[in-house]
Amino acid sequence: MNRRQAIKKSALLFGAAARLEMSGVVKSAFKLGACDWSLGKTLSPDAFDIARKIGLQGVQVSYNASKDPTGLSDPKTLEIIRQASKDSGVKISSLAIGELNRVPYKSDPRAEEWVLKSIDTAKELGAKVILLAFFSEGDLRNDLQGQKAVIDKLKKAAPHAEKLGITLGIESYLTAQEHIDIIERVGSKSVKVYYDFRNATDAGNDVFKELKMLGKDRICELHMKENGQRLGEGTLDWPEIAKAIKDIGYEGWMQLEWASPKDVDIVTCYQHNKEYLGKLFQF
Repeated sequence: MNRRQAIKKSALLFGAAARLEMSGVVKSAFKLGACDWSLGKTLSPDAFDIARKIGLQGVQVSYNASKDPTGLSDPKTLEIIRQASKDSGVKISSLAIGELNRVPYKSDPRAEEWVLKSIDTAKELGAKVILLAFFSEGDLRNDLQGQKAVIDKLKKAAPHAEKLGITLGIESYLTAQEHIDIIERVGSKSVKVYYDFRNATDAGNDVFKELKMLGKDRICELHMKENGQRLGEGTLDWPEIAKAIKDIGYEGWMQLEWASPKDVDIVTCYQHNKEYLGKLFQF
């Protein structure tokens, strides 16, 4: 390629990029979804229709539920969810085992089995992340014995997750440093932090210091929520949070969770949240 051809090619590429930008088709570094439980449709195909109406790109799907502990390990349930995603055009952004709040991973053999089975399920559905919840009965704060038990179990699960390209995301009230300690003791790139700004703030942690400490490589996904409030109407400083997220270079999925007042239309409310975040993150 001579100099004239190179200049012409560069001009054509620049012009194409400019046209994409003007048409609003520029690919964003961020993707927005919502948790199925926040849409009021835990482990239900209806969550995808609601997400489509809102204009979301994905749904974070519950692996199981108290009324259906087998959940996505049942081939019929898995196929129903897979088909709902296909029919709606809304992706299965990730999985979540919220039942670990009731059936603790640190102490209940059932929870250990769920985590192991969920790895194969995630692979089957094309999801890359599984949220492991550590609240209520599963809380790890001031529980060194419980943390050690979790580390030992993650050491067993992590090699399989790593082999299949699946990330296990820890969501808890622990500090960034405590999360880092667990990750380092497990010693696998398949274990990361599922960061929730509301939870961290409620636990008394400084989210801005924690984001810098964790960095983009230790965070697998983000929850965007204001318990009982629409985004921008609670106490969290979302413009500064957005800046901090960009500063560490995070890219990927953000999931709306519990970002709504009581007795409101979830579609209208989450459309507000989508537009609010869209202005902050340019998507």
